[in-house]
Amino acid sequence: MSLMTYDSSLNAEAAVPAASEITDVGVMLQQLREQRGLSVSDVSRRLKYSEAQLCLLEQAQFDQLPKAAALRGMVRNYARYLKVDEHAVLAVLDKQAGTAPRPPVPRKIKGSWAGADTPLYAEEPRQRAWGWGLIIALLLFVAAFYALDRGWIPDSWLFFDWLKELKR
Repeated sequence: MSLMTYDSSLNAEAAVPAASEITDVGVMLQQLREQRGLSVSDVSRRLKYSEAQLCLLEQAQFDQLPKAAALRGMVRNYARYLKVDEHAVLAVLDKQAGTAPRPPVPRKIKGSWAGADTPLYAEEPRQRAWGWGLIIALLLFVAAFYALDRGWIPDSWLFFDWLKELKR
């Protein structure tokens, strides 16, 4: 697996040493940053990590940085910003810091084991019966005509002449 960088100004691919040859992710990120003429403060402003965190990362002081997924996310964002293959950089990080992601823990749902791709609901939610809406509308219609027949509705509420005729 080779580590490829993409130079946006030339639209060409420039090869960087293969990931198997690189053993220190911090040195690799520092060299790539310097090749692009970026300072630590430039990267800090763009990625929203402190300059101290980026310096610790470039010095491979992982014990003073966030652990596991947060560290992987930090390195992934740094690699994306430098436009290099993030998977290759993460592979180097995994070898160096032992941060490989853990497989999802299976969980038991209704007598069977399910993995991370389990749907949100164990059963499909039942559809609401549209018949209830029809019954309620019919009852309101009957109640309105009953109130009209009994004279409970004032004439000022009746907009149509045929409704006034029904009232009489």
